[in-house]
Amino acid sequence: MVFDLIPRARTVRRFHENQPVDTGTLRSLVDLARLSPSAANLQTLKYFLSNTPERNRLIFENLAWAGYLKDWPGPAEGERPAAYILQLGDEQAGSPREVDAGLALQSMVLGAASRGLGTCILGSVNRPALQEALELPSRYSILYALALGQPAEQVKLEPVGAEGDIRYWRDEAGILHVPKRSLEELIVEI
Repeated sequence: MVFDLIPRARTVRRFHENQPVDTGTLRSLVDLARLSPSAANLQTLKYFLSNTPERNRLIFENLAWAGYLKDWPGPAEGERPAAYILQLGDEQAGSPREVDAGLALQSMVLGAASRGLGTCILGSVNRPALQEALELPSRYSILYALALGQPAEQVKLEPVGAEGDIRYWRDEAGILHVPKRSLEELIVEI
């Protein structure tokens, strides 16, 4: 059920790199994105799949990880994603809409969580360098990278503290703590 799945669908930044994610799984996640709502039903998004060490390395080298963890450069070898799905805009299909991108990404994140996979949506991408490294045709623009794999870290949701700090942090045991605002704080009553 979706009410159980969403709390489990946490962003992870460390994976069991040696546990592969097969192409069939990646295709099934893109199929969920394909079935997601699309503004005016334009369906402008395309996807590039990667689950080989060579392609994964090219993608990894062009990503920035975890802006709030200032002393952490990103996953070490062995903790990197086993696969990626790059979300692309297709110039020939029309201008991609952010709402479509978000809906499709959420569908893939939930699908991955339902299969026990961890994900991380990355918007901090060196797009020109990655476009060139992967030899993507110019008609495609890289929107986001979705990193996938078996999670190698625990994520704990907790309430935002009295000081209002929403920055995630990792404790001495390696647990990633993610503060979430309360429901009462989000609902506006007039």
